Amino acid sequence: MHLVPTQEEVIGLLKNTGALRYGHFEYPNGLHGNEYLQVALAMRYYQHAKTLSVGLSRLVRANPEIRAIISELSIVTPATGGLPVAYGVSEALRSHQVYWAEEAPEGGLRFRQFLELVPGEKVLLVDDILRSGKKLTQLKDLVLRCGGEVVGLAVVVYQPTPATPDFSPLPFYYLAKLEGTYYRDAAACELCRAGVPLQKVWV
Repeated sequence: MHLVPTQEEVIGLLKNTGALRYGHFEYPNGLHGNEYLQVALAMRYYQHAKTLSVGLSRLVRANPEIRAIISELSIVTPATGGLPVAYGVSEALRSHQVYWAEEAPEGGLRFRQFLELVPGEKVLLVDDILRSGKKLTQLKDLVLRCGGEVVGLAVVVYQPTPATPDFSPLPFYYLAKLEGTYYRDAAACELCRAGVPLQKVWV
């Protein structure tokens, strides 16, 4: 395994742990796809969690502007999937602290009670996957509303769909990119027409 794992090494690790699966899946937003990823199935193993988190931290550290502020950098993540990655990246970077946000009763995200961003605080957004981008968009908006400054975005796997937003000009780091095939609904799905058994996924 390389110091920063290659695309092939990350994909192999995800397959071997059952985190990456191929077949016919329906996502909660109605999209159909030929692959499903749950990074948590890989992160449950200490050595794999360390490999992925440290590798991601090295990509982030290579940015001289972020490297210069690591001692004051806060990691912010959506609960719960991003937490193992956020803590692993924070430990590897030796960053300042970790915040997390959770679903608010009225919709969107809110910080956990008694977690408060300081205006002007430098923030790196971290998650396990960038797929639909919904939670990371909400998280970015939350940080900005609280007066924080988002300096970058880092995920283990970039798994874009046709609707995934573009976060540029933010620096964006990932260890592997998946090029899945997606269909907007069952009527457009070639897998449905081919009679491939369908499995609904929760997230």
